[in-house]
Amino acid sequence: MFSYEVIQSLNNLELSLYEYIMKNKKKVIYMRIRELADEAHVSTTTILRFCKKLNCEGFSEFKVKFKMYIEENNMKKVSDDTSEIINFLKNIEKSDLDKRLDNLCDMVKMANTIIFLGIGSSGILCKYAARYFSAIGKFTFHIDDPFFPKNFRCHGPCLVIALSVSGETESTIENIDRFKNCEVLSLGRKYDLNEIAKNLFETLRKCDDLGVEYILCQGFEEDGVGLAIMNRLNKAAGYDIIKV
Repeated sequence: MFSYEVIQSLNNLELSLYEYIMKNKKKVIYMRIRELADEAHVSTTTILRFCKKLNCEGFSEFKVKFKMYIEENNMKKVSDDTSEIINFLKNIEKSDLDKRLDNLCDMVKMANTIIFLGIGSSGILCKYAARYFSAIGKFTFHIDDPFFPKNFRCHGPCLVIALSVSGETESTIENIDRFKNCEVLSLGRKYDLNEIAKNLFETLRKCDDLGVEYILCQGFEEDGVGLAIMNRLNKAAGYDIIKV
């Protein structure tokens, strides 16, 4: 998987990511892309580029191949090892999961309609969740079809819950965007930094015209054009940045 040619093609950031992954093998295969980005101190763009150099379509495919790579090299403990379960429970104790669940419960109480979104295996969970919530008196249905028509109106507060194992499923992300009652501004394709740099100033002006209070924007690798983009975003925010 990590051939000499592949390692030679990695830049400094990708090499530091590679070193972190090799030092934390068992931990990485259970991480989400944003968690790995925070732990390895790189951007999600760097991780996706790293995956592409390993002939993986995305981070989810990389984790599957990496897990197989570990098993083939006898680096994984026997199947009855409980260390991963213990680590998972410890992470839950340290997280703000309880607070997030309380917030979700409040939203469920306020909602007149609940919609579950998911594709594939996540769609199966959505179907079960919709049946369960319907059984407790909430008007609930699920959508597991990426082409499901969404030209309907919900009466009263509506809660949309999206399920995705990877967090990268394009059809699920598109479905979420269709339910948003807000204007979405695009800087361009995430792999074309020149296009993003070209559209950045005009997009920031439009945000100002709309009276936008918060801007949610993906970070870019601070190198070359990416560095110029991040400098402009930092200045536009007055360096008042909330990292999520």
